[in-house]
Amino acid sequence: MSRSHWIEQWDPEDETFWATIGQKVARRNLVWSIFAEFLGFSVWLTWSVVAIRLNDAGFDLSSGQLFTLVAVPNLVGATVRFPYTFAVPRFGGRNWTIVSALLLLIPTTLLVIMVANPSTPYWALLAAAATAGLGGGNFASSMANISFFYPNARKGLALGLNAAGGNLGVAVLQLLAPFAVTAGALAVVGGTRAPTGPCTCRTSG
Repeated sequence: MSRSHWIEQWDPEDETFWATIGQKVARRNLVWSIFAEFLGFSVWLTWSVVAIRLNDAGFDLSSGQLFTLVAVPNLVGATVRFPYTFAVPRFGGRNWTIVSALLLLIPTTLLVIMVANPSTPYWALLAAAATAGLGGGNFASSMANISFFYPNARKGLALGLNAAGGNLGVAVLQLLAPFAVTAGALAVVGGTRAPTGPCTCRTSG
């Protein structure tokens, strides 16, 4: 991988460097990191909201199966935080922020495909839920990335703002996802109950 755009020298503790170059670059990285972490947490916890609505959408899953669908993303997310942390110095903070955000398309796409058909086998739902754990890795890589850019005196605030981006993603997900899932469930149920032949009902008159 070409390193032509990599930062070779970085000294945020140098006040002159920080005022002229460092602060602008660090702020730009923080903004994009917050956005990526917002997306990561939203995807990571999607199944915790979706799972409880699956049976309303036509699935027939036991309580144990539903709880497993919620637990698996957390297990995967906790595990991938280790490689995600080391990916920052290996591939570069900006590069990995982009890659980790694009990887979230995998669990998002699989979620849409899997829950659209109530006949989807449980193992496929489980596999899709596992990929949502990729969102949990975003927290570790983004914190490692932002920690590098800021001087010690400003590092606490920057990391706090970065972490807040993830928590905001959780709040937005929990607020909006139930409405989307309920609407989808009503569409599925309504579609399965729609008449398929000529109406034979009697009308008054």
